[in-house]
Amino acid sequence: MKIFSWNVNGLRAAAKKGFADWLLATGADIICVQEVKAEYEQLDEGLTQIPGYTLHVCAAKRKGYSGTAVYMKDDSPELQNASVSCGLLDPEWNDEGRVTRVDGKDFVLFNVYFPNGGASDERRDYKNSFNEILKDELTQLKNEGRNVIICGDVNIAHSPIDLKNPKSNEKHSGFLPEERRFLDRFLQAGFVDTFRRLHPEEVKYSWWSYRFGARSTNAGWRIDYFFVSENLVPALREAEVFDDVQGSDHCPVMLDLDLAAAR
Repeated sequence: MKIFSWNVNGLRAAAKKGFADWLLATGADIICVQEVKAEYEQLDEGLTQIPGYTLHVCAAKRKGYSGTAVYMKDDSPELQNASVSCGLLDPEWNDEGRVTRVDGKDFVLFNVYFPNGGASDERRDYKNSFNEILKDELTQLKNEGRNVIICGDVNIAHSPIDLKNPKSNEKHSGFLPEERRFLDRFLQAGFVDTFRRLHPEEVKYSWWSYRFGARSTNAGWRIDYFFVSENLVPALREAEVFDDVQGSDHCPVMLDLDLAAAR
């Protein structure tokens, strides 16, 4: 099962940059999208009627803000009878449309747009609380024996290898010590950073600021991830960062799983 994840920084904006053609070219079973910035009804048929795929949108209450979505391949064997839902179990955290959940026969997938804590102390506190609530829910599913997949824009670079200028960003949200410790705890709870597991020394970034020509100099951050519960490690085939794909300040990331290997 091949899954892509991409923060498109506005799905309607991405449509003007060839998003539908890119999606069809992937041939993926699931395409997870973050920062949709639209409700389903606001999207034209070029986005809602991509041949062979069904779109599910989890929009924020605030118009033009946040939101997640999934495109699911209609004839994917792994997705037969799969269900889609929005949000975490605790409804307090669902106003911003940050979670789309897919429950399949052999897996549960969380497509997540993690909060950004850079705007204010209040948003930093919101980010830290959201992350802990999400971790607890995911850990419970893992402890129940579910095959858990998590993807999305995490808004945290975990290690110095994951951003171009780690020293100068130690006091900036996205590389703060408490944020990095959250990812430490998340991995210790039984989850695996798939790209880093398969490519332990490779330097690749998935986000570049629009300022200072950061993408042209590859002054980026790897903040878009695929995590899996440890019981899915035998199913790992590939994890990749497609840093040559344009259309957003982020690039797509991909995970390829052989779910039969984890059964």
